[in-house]
Amino acid sequence: MSDTNSAPQPATWRIVTAAVLDFLTAFFVFGYGIASVLGGRTEGGFQLNGLPALLLFALIIAYFILFNRFLGGTLWKRILRARRS
Repeated sequence: MSDTNSAPQPATWRIVTAAVLDFLTAFFVFGYGIASVLGGRTEGGFQLNGLPALLLFALIIAYFILFNRFLGGTLWKRILRARRS
């Protein structure tokens, strides 16, 4: 029998690269934003400890869940065309 879903799947390197770039992008954007609001900015970037760090990781998790579930893929998945059908 033939497979009804014959759309080509993205290469694994695209999926892995998109995941790494999404994590780094979310980490630096949300981290810098939280540090700017809560006073964790330093000369070299930002430093978050305690509750601000937990907030950062919660926002990163929410980024992946919300973008994948409701927006059809994260930023880098869309750029690299790494979305699975």
